[in-house]
Amino acid sequence: MPAEVLDARDIARALTRISHEILERNKGAGDLVLLGIPRRGVPLAHRIADRISAVEEYDVPVGSLDITMYRDDLRMKPARTLLPTEIPAGGIDGKVVVLVDDVLFSGRTIRAALDALSDVGRPRAVQLAVLVDRGHRELPIRADFVGKNLPTSLAERVSVRLAELEDDGSVDSVAIGVPAPATKGESA
Repeated sequence: MPAEVLDARDIARALTRISHEILERNKGAGDLVLLGIPRRGVPLAHRIADRISAVEEYDVPVGSLDITMYRDDLRMKPARTLLPTEIPAGGIDGKVVVLVDDVLFSGRTIRAALDALSDVGRPRAVQLAVLVDRGHRELPIRADFVGKNLPTSLAERVSVRLAELEDDGSVDSVAIGVPAPATKGESA
């Protein structure tokens, strides 16, 4: 049974803190563009933009960056559905792009995002905001803004649930658990 480590209020506080840290590091919101990595990074990016606009009275452009075709595990896993890449109207050239994702693990998703980003423009700088950093990096990538550091074992799974993406009426939560072993005929 997964153990909840963050509830909706914890997530809201973490996103508010991340938003303020982004503003402080960048001395305002004027050159920012937030790009969420689908699936959960996109609603998180929108939430961060809402918090920034409440403080700065400036609407930060938000988009999404699909990394599917840039992943290094395409040949090892089943085919994936391509998700939309939506770059805000002003583009990203010369801007500070903040990539937003839910969980930072090996770093491979972010490496793919950096490759995808180079195909859509040339930002002045790229920063990374994640809700959860669980460690176990395989690449030299670190987040600039972290909601919660959750040391985990490799056997554990971090599950992020966001109300915008759940059909069952769930509220926001982050839980850690060990996946049940696969039974005969099932894949893990």
